[in-house]
Amino acid sequence: MATALARGWGRPAACFDPVPERASRLAEELGGRAMAGNREVAENADLLVLAHKPAQLREVAAELGEGAKGRAVASILAATPLTDLRAAYPDSSVYRFLPSLPVEVRRGAIVQARGSGGGTGPDSAELDESVTALFAELGMLVVLDESLVDVAMGLMSCAPAYVALVAEAQIDAGVRRGIPAAQGAPLVVETLAGTAELLRSRGYDTVAVRREVTSPGGVTARGLDALERGGVRAAFSDALDAVLR
Repeated sequence: MATALARGWGRPAACFDPVPERASRLAEELGGRAMAGNREVAENADLLVLAHKPAQLREVAAELGEGAKGRAVASILAATPLTDLRAAYPDSSVYRFLPSLPVEVRRGAIVQARGSGGGTGPDSAELDESVTALFAELGMLVVLDESLVDVAMGLMSCAPAYVALVAEAQIDAGVRRGIPAAQGAPLVVETLAGTAELLRSRGYDTVAVRREVTSPGGVTARGLDALERGGVRAAFSDALDAVLR
């Protein structure tokens, strides 16, 4: 996800990764610099983006040390509330975001936890605005109460994998009936992309679009019936429950 964010912004970045080759490749791609450690990143950045495992919060904060003092810190860590982030970075302006992988092509959904930022310095409002604007460059940004951020994770941060699985299943179904995957994949993926645009243009009215395609007793109605009997709604509901557990 850190790579997706960096590519979406398209700006030189100071980056560190425990696997040095990954940081070097990203720095070379973006014209930035691969650093020897997190502390060095902090000393060369105005905004620190935390993109490590949630369990490493205290470890990374200790490594950054005084280097994070006075910096803006934006977290994309799952299941890590603002209270924990502020405890780890008491001298920083802290923001909590949850992006989705399509931020790489600036078509992502990004959730911001309400209450992010809000420092006491004279420039805090301007800083809040600039950090929010930076993430908003990457797609549609929605501010949610923090209690809903993890629920949103199950809807949009995990969703690219779900959509890819749905596309894969459709492509495989076509292969079973004789359409080669090389031809079926563009048909399925472009239909998914076009349908997303159509839903957006119709105000996200999924029911209206579905009904436009579905004639009573027609082939789409029969296909939808098969999907319903197959438990598609229950499967997505179970997936969200699994994520939240």
